Amino acid sequence: MNIQHRCGMTGRYEISDSQWQLSEDIVSPAQSVGRPRKDDRQILNGIFWALYSGTKWRDPSRMLWPLEHYLPKVRQWREDGTFEAVLSRLQLRLREDGLMDLETWMIDSTAVRATRGSAVGGTKGDLKNP
Repeated sequence: MNIQHRCGMTGRYEISDSQWQLSEDIVSPAQSVGRPRKDDRQILNGIFWALYSGTKWRDPSRMLWPLEHYLPKVRQWREDGTFEAVLSRLQLRLREDGLMDLETWMIDSTAVRATRGSAVGGTKGDLKNP
């Protein structure tokens, strides 16, 4: 644990103590056997930093450990449902706190690709014979 966490401070893109407590049992369950693993909170902070800062994964300037420590965790958490479980818990918390309205949905048009046929005129053949 670094000095920031011992003092209760968090850096940019790092999860706070209360955020970590909310998801710790999902992200870093108790381990009874095997070699001690890396600090899952630091791994998660490194993942957040890479995602939010827009840096390349291979940029070692702010990464606590080499890339080889992060990517297996990302794959594992994606495949075993850890990310989905954390998201579900956070959504439940937001609903309980009244900060999430399940009746309101929005689609960002930058993420939904329109096909050529979705244009107003349709396909070229449709323009000739409306």
